[in-house]
Amino acid sequence: MDMKERMQLPRTAMPEQEPKVRARNFDEVPLGYTPEMALIEAQRCIQCKQPACVQGCPVGVNIPAFIALVAEGKFVEAAMKVKETNALPAVCGRVCPQEEQCESKCVRGLKAEAVAIGRLERFVADFERSQGEVACPECTLKTGKRVAVVGSGPAGLTVAGDLIQRGHSVTVFEALHKAGGVLVYGIPEFRLPKAIVEAEINYLERMGVEVRTSSVVGRIFTVDELFEEGFDAVFLGTGAGLPSFMNIPGENLSGIYSANEYLTRSNLMKAYRFPEYDTPIVRGRNVAVVGGGNVAMDAARTALRLGADNVYLIYRRSQAEMPARSEEVHHAEEEGVQFKLLHNPVEYLGDERGQVKAVICRRMELGEPDASGRCRPVEVAGSDYEIAIDTAVIAIGSGANPLVQGTTPGLETRRGNYIVADETTGQTSRKGVFAGGDIVTGAATVILAMGAGRKAAQAIDAYLAELPDK
Repeated sequence: MDMKERMQLPRTAMPEQEPKVRARNFDEVPLGYTPEMALIEAQRCIQCKQPACVQGCPVGVNIPAFIALVAEGKFVEAAMKVKETNALPAVCGRVCPQEEQCESKCVRGLKAEAVAIGRLERFVADFERSQGEVACPECTLKTGKRVAVVGSGPAGLTVAGDLIQRGHSVTVFEALHKAGGVLVYGIPEFRLPKAIVEAEINYLERMGVEVRTSSVVGRIFTVDELFEEGFDAVFLGTGAGLPSFMNIPGENLSGIYSANEYLTRSNLMKAYRFPEYDTPIVRGRNVAVVGGGNVAMDAARTALRLGADNVYLIYRRSQAEMPARSEEVHHAEEEGVQFKLLHNPVEYLGDERGQVKAVICRRMELGEPDASGRCRPVEVAGSDYEIAIDTAVIAIGSGANPLVQGTTPGLETRRGNYIVADETTGQTSRKGVFAGGDIVTGAATVILAMGAGRKAAQAIDAYLAELPDK
């Protein structure tokens, strides 16, 4: 196919479940590319001499090289190329905002639609896994140095994967009973199947990474005790999973959840399959979800799948200001989530049993831009009205759990208990202690956490090289 023909190819759509069908099941929504679709889409890449797409990737995947392999039908080789810098390609291909990162830099996007880099990444990772056990890269070098990784989310898993390949011994400590962090407790099955996360973690374990679950650093042992146990460096990737609330009247009524609890019950503890799994969850008929980010979309779409008749997504700004991915907003609208834009809850009302029965909302209008660059919502006087509900989920952001910081003397933190760490190395105020991901930046994306993990792994490797041999 010559260049002119390739330039005329439209972006290959990905098949999806029908909205009315998927709104009542927890199966994955996008169905993935077939090999034929992947071959066609890969032909759209014009193999730029100075590929800006790579600059837009926080982990520096060699995008043109892996797509060229796809175009040749070398799907397994393409997956291996991606994994040279990305330890979690099947995850990133599903949940990363490529439209804001690599695809936003694609030259094809200047006059038409960008190459579907994320969909191709997902395809090659899935294809490789479908062929049987994924081959592990050889790692013959053993340095004798030991690294403790606290937290098994995207940042921690990236650090573990990078350092195990550099010959260091790596142990991951996870507080929950399942490894994966936000990938298993925060992102729903219909967006990221847990079997995918489990396969990625199993891959790291076969490479030699040790994973210890139900290990709460800051309670069972401290960072100092990890050093006493013989670890040479510690990486803190504990995320930002502390729930946030609005602190308005009635917010302590029964039936009002933080998004953290609501999604953890459903995702990690499989409450949607109760009583097969013994974790219950309220199956509200009229559900209000407060917020406009990806977590809010996940909670709203989960409520539909749990059988709600009405799900209201209440957001104080307009759709243009929503931080959620456009794809997630689109899917939520298709499935029947009712958007209450430029509205904000001001009070919850309860019945005689202390159960929430309604939310009072106030209409808003957009004012001047605030510190975030978005237009500031301004209350409209006398505009309050009532929506009958039996469940509310608060998805307005999350904060840093202070457990590790509070038990690690000399570890510098900033407002909100976030850890202060060098942006390029992850080095904290404590020698040998590094940090990255949401515990440093606040809640962000999976791929940005992975990018921080890659930088920290490089710095940890350099730090360990300066230590005397054991």
